[in-house]
Amino acid sequence: MGISKKYLADNETCRVTFTLPPGLSKTAESANVVGDFNNWDTGAHPMKKRKNGQFALSIELPVNNEYQFRYFLDGNTWETDLKADALAASSFADQYNSVVKV
Repeated sequence: MGISKKYLADNETCRVTFTLPPGLSKTAESANVVGDFNNWDTGAHPMKKRKNGQFALSIELPVNNEYQFRYFLDGNTWETDLKADALAASSFADQYNSVVKV
């Protein structure tokens, strides 16, 4: 998994690219990025499968914020991005949300 960031010229927006690792991408048929930025809507941000087999998606987010998120695979499995900027306890026992800071 991975997150890359590119701050845009307006200094108010950051393009964040979310990428699933090959291991998860190989077994998943679909993937979505779900989080604070889309009100945890499981269908709002579907990821695209690249030619190399990895799922990825870029989203533009307002800067000076932190956003919790998780990956939702095949409509039934939640995955945490352990390479995120931070982790935050979720409302579900023993589960953590990933955090991206922009």
